[in-house]
Amino acid sequence: MRSVLFVATCILALCATAEAQERLVPRLTVTGEASVNIAPDMAQIRTGVTSQAKTAREASEANAKAANAVLAALRASGIDDKDIQTTRLVLAPTYDTNPGGRGRITGFQASNQVTIKVREIAKLADVIDRVVAAGATDIGGIEFVVSSPSPALDRARGEAFADARRKADVYAKAAGIRLGRVIGLSEEQSGHEVFPMAARAAGAPPIAPGEKTLRLMVTVSYELPN
Repeated sequence: MRSVLFVATCILALCATAEAQERLVPRLTVTGEASVNIAPDMAQIRTGVTSQAKTAREASEANAKAANAVLAALRASGIDDKDIQTTRLVLAPTYDTNPGGRGRITGFQASNQVTIKVREIAKLADVIDRVVAAGATDIGGIEFVVSSPSPALDRARGEAFADARRKADVYAKAAGIRLGRVIGLSEEQSGHEVFPMAARAAGAPPIAPGEKTLRLMVTVSYELPN
């Protein structure tokens, strides 16, 4: 038993020593940045219905009927069931807001919201028009998405790394030092944009997806030989 503990202690000591040595390695750390513009090819949007009634049952039944009409409109517009996901389902009482109401329940409110994926942006305006006509009371959180960003990001990765190397060379020349091997590399991405949208009573709303800018930053550490 003592030998096992001795071996375990030695292993921990060696790991601690290796970690300490890694921290002591002289290094130069720089960041490189790159961005790429790409047209979105898919959209996500939240839609749903909110219903109010005197009783919980009435609110729930009214909401279910309205939600089924919205779902039927989505399917009729070509949205597949796998691209429709329930994201909020709530049934809650409503209260008297007058000062003398003392929290009296005046009715109930039911809400059913779904997030949908529209895989053809050209159809987005028609989809919105259909669900509004079917009775949707809540529409918002439109997000334009690049379904396959990897090829574009791969180009940005090469550019970001080249930018980091360029900066490292500038610092190395200014300091009169020589760069060694890469001993650290990490990446950060950004490019998420959400556009709010309000429901319109009639007529397809204009849709302008524009371009998404995918930004990428790499942090590179170079060893500085003694």
